[in-house]
Amino acid sequence: MVELFIMEYLTALGMTMVLLFLDSRYSRRRTILTVCGTVVLVMAAVAALYRVAGIEATIRLYSLIAHVPSLLLFLALSRFRGWRLVFQILSAILFCMLIHHGAVLAYYLSGGYFWVLFLSYFVLSAGVTWFLIRFLRPLFLQTLMELRRGWWLICLVIAIYYVIVIYLIPGYVGSARDSTIIKPAVSLLMVGFYSILMFLFSSIRKEAEARHSAQLSALQLSALRSRMEAVKAAESAIRTERHDLRHRLQAAVELVSRGEKDAALDFLDAAQKRLDEQKETRWCRPPVLDAVFSSYIDQAQSQGISVEANIALPSTLSVDEGELAIVLANALENAIHANLALPREQRKICCTMVGSPGVMLEISNPCTGDVSFDNRGLPVAQRDGHGLGVPSISAFCRKNGAVCQFDLTGVWFRFRLVL
Repeated sequence: MVELFIMEYLTALGMTMVLLFLDSRYSRRRTILTVCGTVVLVMAAVAALYRVAGIEATIRLYSLIAHVPSLLLFLALSRFRGWRLVFQILSAILFCMLIHHGAVLAYYLSGGYFWVLFLSYFVLSAGVTWFLIRFLRPLFLQTLMELRRGWWLICLVIAIYYVIVIYLIPGYVGSARDSTIIKPAVSLLMVGFYSILMFLFSSIRKEAEARHSAQLSALQLSALRSRMEAVKAAESAIRTERHDLRHRLQAAVELVSRGEKDAALDFLDAAQKRLDEQKETRWCRPPVLDAVFSSYIDQAQSQGISVEANIALPSTLSVDEGELAIVLANALENAIHANLALPREQRKICCTMVGSPGVMLEISNPCTGDVSFDNRGLPVAQRDGHGLGVPSISAFCRKNGAVCQFDLTGVWFRFRLVL
């Protein structure tokens, strides 16, 4: 019965580990219920095979009745396919093997005390699970997005280990001296391999963070440069108007002296309007956000897009201003691109953003109505220039605990963010 306990425990543990790696296409509740139901069915199949055919046959067929159904299940659930999904399955198998070899080795050295086996499984499982959640899972989920090639080579190394430990080395740990020594030794080699993987994943994350910082710096520099150019243009126009003020006053005096008061008032009113047109608009207090608003609203208006903006933000925000500026820039850029497909008289952007009690942003624009959404409610780009920046917005929400929503009502597309 010890062998059956080990296989049943590793079945449940392995599928739980894959669940930790999984980026599911469905809701958390649906995913967990589906995985739990499959675990029960697979464990029942393992128990039935053990009872009918014995331990040796169960070990030989374990891959067929446990690993293949797991692969098919997570193929249906995972947002990622191909070698990246295979890596998730093989990684779970590898960690289960490490736990199994460590626990059974302790059981073997203790002289066969079951409580030692149980305690070893509990301690090792808790330690490995903590490691996965605390370190490996964040690295892995980010690497899934960044690393596009080379997964097959990583999978090949783990698959070779899988074949060697299960099929090429006879016996199993605790049953014979050779297998008890050799299999844990091979597993230790895989610990070294996975350490190299951790270094690789860390390097990829640092590279991604560096690119993000570069993007943020470029956005800030571009927006602030645009803002400075607008301020310089306004100052230049005001200087010109101030220089001409002497001549305008002289003309107004002449009109008054002739008794043409209405003409003088109209002349002065026109001069006042020209001065008002040169005023530099300040959209909000945070400088980077103000620069982004100014830059993209100017772009929209130059394309014949009507802009309605209602912005009320304090000087300081509860979130990094630069990261929020990237979200805002992506959303406004998407809205501008969507408007360009419409006739000029239909082009419009409505933007509302407040900072109290929390940061809330809504940007809406008319669109052609051919927007489609994936199963997470995110818009899917169907043509160039539309839907760009959505992954960046989603990453911001995950990092800062924000909630974003995209929806299409009639011809109006809306993006909402609440932080």
